[in-house]
Amino acid sequence: MTANLSVVQVAVPSPLTRRFDYLLPADLAIPVPGTRVRVPFGRREVIGVVLGHAATSDLPPEKLKPIRRVLDSEPLLPATLVELLGWASSYYHHPIGEVMQAALPVLLRRGTAPTMSGAKLYLPTEAGRQSSPEAFKRSPVQQRLVELLQRHPQGMAAAMLGAAVKNWRAPMQRLISQGLVQVQEGSCLPVRTVRQQAAPTLLPAQVTAVTAIQAAIGQFQCLLLHGITGSGKTEVYLQAIEAVVARGRQALVLVPEIGLTPQLVARFESRFQVPIAVMHSGLNESERLCAWEAGRRGEAAIVIGTRSAVFAPLPRLALILIDEEHDASFKQQDGFRYHARDVAIKRARLEDLPVVLGSATPALESMHNAELGRYRLLTLANRTGNAQPPRVQMLDLKRLKLNDGLSAPLIEALQDRLARREQSLLFLNRRGFAPVLMCHDCGWLAPCKRCDARLTIHQRSQTVRCHHCGAEAPLPKVCPSCQSANLHGIGEGTERIETSLARLLPNARIDRVDRDSTRRKGSLEAIFQRVHDGVVDILVGTQMLTKGHDFPNLTLVGVLNADQGLYSADFRSEERLVQQLVQVTGRAGRADKPGTVLIQTYHPDNPVFAAIAHHDYREFARYALAERESAGYPPYAYLALLRAESPKPDAALDFLNMAHTIAGNPNGVELMDPVPSPMERRAGRYRAQLLVQAGERRALHAFLETWRAMLENDKRARQVRWSLDVDPVDLY
Repeated sequence: MTANLSVVQVAVPSPLTRRFDYLLPADLAIPVPGTRVRVPFGRREVIGVVLGHAATSDLPPEKLKPIRRVLDSEPLLPATLVELLGWASSYYHHPIGEVMQAALPVLLRRGTAPTMSGAKLYLPTEAGRQSSPEAFKRSPVQQRLVELLQRHPQGMAAAMLGAAVKNWRAPMQRLISQGLVQVQEGSCLPVRTVRQQAAPTLLPAQVTAVTAIQAAIGQFQCLLLHGITGSGKTEVYLQAIEAVVARGRQALVLVPEIGLTPQLVARFESRFQVPIAVMHSGLNESERLCAWEAGRRGEAAIVIGTRSAVFAPLPRLALILIDEEHDASFKQQDGFRYHARDVAIKRARLEDLPVVLGSATPALESMHNAELGRYRLLTLANRTGNAQPPRVQMLDLKRLKLNDGLSAPLIEALQDRLARREQSLLFLNRRGFAPVLMCHDCGWLAPCKRCDARLTIHQRSQTVRCHHCGAEAPLPKVCPSCQSANLHGIGEGTERIETSLARLLPNARIDRVDRDSTRRKGSLEAIFQRVHDGVVDILVGTQMLTKGHDFPNLTLVGVLNADQGLYSADFRSEERLVQQLVQVTGRAGRADKPGTVLIQTYHPDNPVFAAIAHHDYREFARYALAERESAGYPPYAYLALLRAESPKPDAALDFLNMAHTIAGNPNGVELMDPVPSPMERRAGRYRAQLLVQAGERRALHAFLETWRAMLENDKRARQVRWSLDVDPVDLY
């Protein structure tokens, strides 16, 4: 054991679940926890994060390596965030070094300095503020510039000046030389000029919700805001945040997907004249660093982001809001498999502030916590304005013939909306033209060579693609098995529905929203703008369309394959189906015009569809929770999933059988038999899984901590790629 040494404990990006000790050279200042350091690791140097200090190390002096360099003069991650990340590492049983890396933008992981280089700002000096524009009559451009800067004492960027005044640069230089204008480096956040809007009058239930949230500021409390679609949840968020901004504090708003971000950001910018930072994967690395730093330095009063924004350092954070809290996108599905909603709740507890979970279809776990009194339930049962819930009708496909996936009643309803110049939305959660290419002579089905899956036809590009591994090939002209040209697509995807609509309704203006049609940056926003501008009659799309979008003239929603979620072996499949259908039906009739929803199904009497027709999600939640309790599934039990994969056919199952054997018979924990994953072969790798279940969370985590250490030290674990998923949201 090494004693009387200055030892720094560092989280190093490594699959090993421990911290590493380093010596602090005498010429370096002692780095505070949360500071980045450059350290030797094996044959390379890496960027680590300081976790703490110690006077001793378990390693002998000759084994300890010195820190090469301290990168930050102040900690980038504050103490509460370091504590949160330590908790997340422990709870999700993931290496602390990789957890710390996940909390940093990529540029900071590479050692880049946390700088914010923004556009230059032109500000009036004291003399400039006191000058009369009338003194510049002989120079109209200078006069206009003085007027503008006096109206914008916080400064104007070149882009704003150029939009307002032509040929402004030379006159501006003269104003600078006269001491009337000064130049400063502005924020790296994009300059947005959005017309400000006044807050609308709230319904009584909204007032109750806003009052409850504002009253909770300054203390930990978890509030579940259950509001039907169109009930004004976003307005509750806005008015709750007003109190935070007024006190000079910060608010964090988490959204599940990038697609929801632009619309929500525009809504916030129309109400708040404060810097707003946006964080999501659609930004480049410099933009992500800018947003992160704007939050860390307190410049951004509001941070809106997707999953990883939950780790953003915000020194004056006072409120966390999670929109669509039920959404599975909040769960990271590879690497560090954290759930942003649950991490946010833990962060709120550590920082002693309220967290609001908002949804029209809360997760059953959240509903259960509200029933037990752990969360405070706030309900918005009515739509805002004169809007009423849409009329929901089941179309029994056992009695109706389909025309390329569309029934006659649905086609008639679309024609009726076209005649009334109203908009329609058709929802099908399957992209491409057809999910299967089949030879009608020999029965051959186009397979993916790397997955246990069929190739999907994409008619526009004349290709077949695997939606699991991304493999792509030209669309075959003849069957490779029997050389027949009698090849046909079986089933429908969004591309086929779009084609069918163009044939059946030639005068309709149709737009498609799926991953294929929205690949280019800004394409999704452009489509939604066309809808708002009234130049789209029918939207066809996947789940990208189901939530968060408000189209006042949209009065018809058609659900084309509502039975998809009824056949899954996953115990959460019904919950997801109901959430998806409630969200998509909520797009209809959100303004003064009544809405109608037509659901095509072979099982119209299923209890799932009854909950949709009655607009009673709580009724479904009670039924589903009773089923979960009888089956011993969450929230009445706690799960973890050990996954393994390998290019060798039997290696993953062999590893899991070994893991099952060394686990023994732990108290309070049940290990299921290892099984192949539902899709065993994916991207050329064979996958298997082992489910662990416990009645108490503490027993599960005690077992997982010991078990993971055993697996990590077993040589056989190095022959496969394996991961541990705590609280899995997908059992596949």
